[in-house]
Amino acid sequence: MKSQYRVVVIGGGVVGASVLYHLARYGWTDVVMLERRRLASGSSWHAAGGIHALNADPNMAALQAYTIDLLSEIERESGQNIGLHMTGGLTLAGTPERWEWLQANYRIFQSIGIDDCELISPEEAQRRCPIMSTDGVLGAMWADREGYIDTTGTVQAYATAAKKRGAEYYEGVKVESLTQTADGWEVVTDKGTITCEHVVNAAGLWAKQVGRMAGVELPVSPLKHHYLVTDTVPEVAAADFEMPMTVDLEGFTYMRQDQKGVLVGIYEIDHEHWAMDGAPWDYTEELFQEQLDRIENELTLGFARYPSIENVGIKTWVNGAFTFSPDGNPLVGPVPGKRGYWSACAVMAGFLQGGGVGKTLAEWMIHGEPEADAWSMDVARYGDYAQNKRYIRETTGQFYSRRFVMTYPNEQLPAGRPLKMAPAHDAMTAAGCKWGVSWDLEVPLYFAPQGFEETPTLKRSNAHEIVAEECKAIREGAALLDITGFSRFEVSGPNAESWLDQIMASKLPAPGRAKLAPMLSETGRLKGDLTVLNWGDGTWWIMGSYYLRAWHMRWFQDHMQDGVIIRDLGEQMAGFAVIGPKSQSVVEKLAEQDISTLKFMQCGNFDIANLRTKVARMSVTGEKGYEINCRMGDHIQLRRLLLEAGAGEGIREVGFNAMLSTRIEKSFGIWSAEFTQDRTPAMTGMDRWIDWSKEFVGKEAALKERDGNGPAQVQVTLEIDAADADASGYEPIWADGNRVGFVTSGAYGHYTDKSLAMALVDRDKSAPGTEVSVHVVGVERPARIVAPSPYDPQGKAMRA
Repeated sequence: MKSQYRVVVIGGGVVGASVLYHLARYGWTDVVMLERRRLASGSSWHAAGGIHALNADPNMAALQAYTIDLLSEIERESGQNIGLHMTGGLTLAGTPERWEWLQANYRIFQSIGIDDCELISPEEAQRRCPIMSTDGVLGAMWADREGYIDTTGTVQAYATAAKKRGAEYYEGVKVESLTQTADGWEVVTDKGTITCEHVVNAAGLWAKQVGRMAGVELPVSPLKHHYLVTDTVPEVAAADFEMPMTVDLEGFTYMRQDQKGVLVGIYEIDHEHWAMDGAPWDYTEELFQEQLDRIENELTLGFARYPSIENVGIKTWVNGAFTFSPDGNPLVGPVPGKRGYWSACAVMAGFLQGGGVGKTLAEWMIHGEPEADAWSMDVARYGDYAQNKRYIRETTGQFYSRRFVMTYPNEQLPAGRPLKMAPAHDAMTAAGCKWGVSWDLEVPLYFAPQGFEETPTLKRSNAHEIVAEECKAIREGAALLDITGFSRFEVSGPNAESWLDQIMASKLPAPGRAKLAPMLSETGRLKGDLTVLNWGDGTWWIMGSYYLRAWHMRWFQDHMQDGVIIRDLGEQMAGFAVIGPKSQSVVEKLAEQDISTLKFMQCGNFDIANLRTKVARMSVTGEKGYEINCRMGDHIQLRRLLLEAGAGEGIREVGFNAMLSTRIEKSFGIWSAEFTQDRTPAMTGMDRWIDWSKEFVGKEAALKERDGNGPAQVQVTLEIDAADADASGYEPIWADGNRVGFVTSGAYGHYTDKSLAMALVDRDKSAPGTEVSVHVVGVERPARIVAPSPYDPQGKAMRA
């Protein structure tokens, strides 16, 4: 073991070994992996080893597909047998809603290029898995690339393949402390001290402690997980093929063959945490005593699903710990504020996702960004609020217990909530506000009559007509929207303007003006769809998506220059937007200055009654609107003043559901839907805001795209002949029997009375009038491409 490396990977499980392998594969061979005991001695050795394609998150499904394809390659390269059994797999649906969900996800898989799946009948499912009862099964999805592997052998294969490419790994080396230095990190182990440029925390059950060594509090916790292995099952022994990997979503179980018996795993509703501050350092290959009282209900369902095992003995019980994040996805990437410290933690499905995690992190470290959009597992998707122990306990427990429970797109889950609330929260709740959550903040969805409860559904909600009335207020009258849930960064200092001019691809606004500003990575891909405001006094604001606060701040800090001060105002500022054709009448009753002088995309300091505020004339709804930003402590008073001033105009409080409906009527894209970090300005139409005359981050790559053949797919707007459901995202788009694109987001346009969507489609199918079809909740619907902005295409309303 040397005293200096470029990268030190801490943890010798499947994730650490995959990171090591991918770093070496992509050319960084001065890398080492340190394992305190022996390879696979954490959670890896007792994992069930199942591999399957299904994931409700399309990005995670693609990650899993990559890992599955990689496994046989790793086996060949390493020469290590990984015990790969590609049996195929079944996912069962036992309720009408689940069957709809499965049909919808089958189509989403097609959109992301997973083509080896098919929907089958209960009878066909039983033919493929004859030990299974189909009682209550309405249908199933079959996937060719599912099965299981030998877990210890797989970890060894990753590590061996990495070593063959020039990487190193050492067992029996315990990391005891980390110290950040000017050039990187000092890693103190019980075998000596190593200096390095980068440290990767792939410590699994010990991720919490390894994070704390660097002053990082990761939102992770281990939970216990049960599975059993049976003795020989006669029907299995007699079969001339292996039983497929089978997931019974309504039964909370998964099953695979194990020699001549089967393995049945359980995601029990009655979850149990363990060692929330991290596993003890002396914890070895240990298991917990099985807790039959805690899994009784799920176990009963499992034996009913597989009656062949009812009279067979149980050979082995496994009750072991795995580490989870609040949403169940991994925590991957550079940790904000800790240059050179990388997270590769909370990969609870390590053998299924580990290959993709290793690829993502290695690309990120070497090239500055991963090939695919990594947001769904980016460590920066959480902020300081997620360090709270109760929050971690509630959210990780909720995820675990709901692992196989169906979650609807309009369903609001309670764990870890509420945390942060805008000051007017209680008054808005009394007015009927129904709340969602963005990052740590409660945000308004819509305002409903007393006693109203929204029904979870894949289709149109029973709040549909409520949102329609709010959209009407936006389009015809005056509406009040709490905009505390927008991010606000203040930029100042002698070099503020020059820094902004470099980091933003657009021309900067003149004093007293605002401008939409795409932000690009060095490879010309999107890093933000932001709004820059120039207050005219040497200070600037950057406004964007609230839940991207830590993500954007990490980017800003990574590209920081001397003479620039940037502050996140998310804890200091709040606000309300007054929207609609009557909005000026409302605001001018309170403004001490002449508000009529504020034209579209202008901004300035205004006294609103007795409050000092910052006002911008803009709105994402496409209507005339005023975004009024105030101190957090003025939020209650600002709301009261605006409601009183707007009473004569019939002002109505609205939520973000109405904003999303009205924005799609204007073909306005949003982040995490139309705009993602694996797309380019030309794909999304953001290139129209680029100032090509100046230098900016990503210009060379953006010019190459502009002056080359252009993107293969471009953003369009669709009108869909939908019935009782609307597109939401990743649904495939078809033309002449060929898949030509996919939906990026969709909603019902209440004012245009049309089901609308935005999508990426092949350029030769992007002309308005092109007839296509779209699968909406699994049902193919006629659709057509329409010109952008179905509502007010000339933009007269917002400029009035």
